[in-house]
Amino acid sequence: MCNIMLVVAYDGTEYCGWQIQKNATTIEQKIIEACQKLFSREIKLVGASRTDTGVHALGQIVLLKVDTTIPIHKIPYAINAYLPDDIVVRDAKIVTNNFHPRYNAKNKTYEYKIYNCNFPLPQYNRYAYFYHKTLDVDKMNEAAKGFIGKHDFKAFCSTGSSAKTTIREIYSCDVDIEDEMITIAINGNGFLYNMVRIIVGTLIEVGRGKMQPEDISDIIESLDRKRAGVTAPAKGLTLVKINYN
Repeated sequence: MCNIMLVVAYDGTEYCGWQIQKNATTIEQKIIEACQKLFSREIKLVGASRTDTGVHALGQIVLLKVDTTIPIHKIPYAINAYLPDDIVVRDAKIVTNNFHPRYNAKNKTYEYKIYNCNFPLPQYNRYAYFYHKTLDVDKMNEAAKGFIGKHDFKAFCSTGSSAKTTIREIYSCDVDIEDEMITIAINGNGFLYNMVRIIVGTLIEVGRGKMQPEDISDIIESLDRKRAGVTAPAKGLTLVKINYN
């Protein structure tokens, strides 16, 4: 039995998130179906991040356990032959028997895109949140630094979370703009349900002048979801990379 780590990219627009579920098409379902056609046996996968409906990925990590004689460097090509065009296995490597893509993750990086312009561009419609009101990116970047550190992020978690604790550590949070595209990049040891999208919604409020950068620490300390901004739309969010020890 081989323990194989897959690096997977996908456009999440047409899917109801990563995790397999009844009466809905998901990323995990499509990869399982592809692997079952390739290996002619029942397949179970373990994903590192349960991305939500409409969220994208460049570096989702997936554990596949299977007996196969296919050389490891050819496995991505073989699986991709059975996948739709909006899901791609980018890499594969053998890992140890005790590897777990979720529990062994050291940190994760997400990016959120906001197209800040008077009019939307169709080319960005699936991958960025169009926002026409002027945003102060410098203030947003100043506010973003308030998230760095180990905190109880209960105020930045949607209801329905099954997390045992709402304490997380953020290592970096940066806001940049290039050609009217704002990118919010955030790296941390883990994220709560909708946490990144709520952080983005809060930073938008700062960019509009409805909140001040110094308000971030007060919102975190309040543990009150109502104090933070709205949950930004899913389509602007991409899981970029997951790092391991």
